[in-house]
Amino acid sequence: MWAVPPRGRVTGRLLLASLSHAHPLSPFHFQIFGGLVWILVASSKVPFPILQGWVMFVSVFCFVMSTSLLCLYICSVHGGSSFWVTLDAICQSTAALFYLSAAVLEAYSTYVLGFLVTPVIQYRENIAAVVFAFLATLVYVIHEVFSLLRWKSS
Repeated sequence: MWAVPPRGRVTGRLLLASLSHAHPLSPFHFQIFGGLVWILVASSKVPFPILQGWVMFVSVFCFVMSTSLLCLYICSVHGGSSFWVTLDAICQSTAALFYLSAAVLEAYSTYVLGFLVTPVIQYRENIAAVVFAFLATLVYVIHEVFSLLRWKSS
């Protein structure tokens, strides 16, 4: 399970040891892939603005949620509580579901954009946004599985 740090400040080595103990991916992958999706979707052109709005909402929401949870963990707000495990499982499950829906919608809009007369650079930006949206979905799903396993054993 997670290595629960002692009360008080968390040192850098103890933080990395406790964050990477139960999950194969560091929490910084959320910020990296989520930020890339956010930037690529913001710069891409889609034929349906409502689809781009949902994808932007999901990427911004998950980016802020993951960053907030990481900051709370670094500040030792959890205090070794079992509520933290439940909160982590709920947040990661929600984010994985949201990102899956956003990635599918972004892929659909890119597919439709391929039939329209668009510059190649815009089409490639949308393809990159789709790839990173599915990578972000994969990262969240992996973290969700490990969070649910940890929640089940607690």
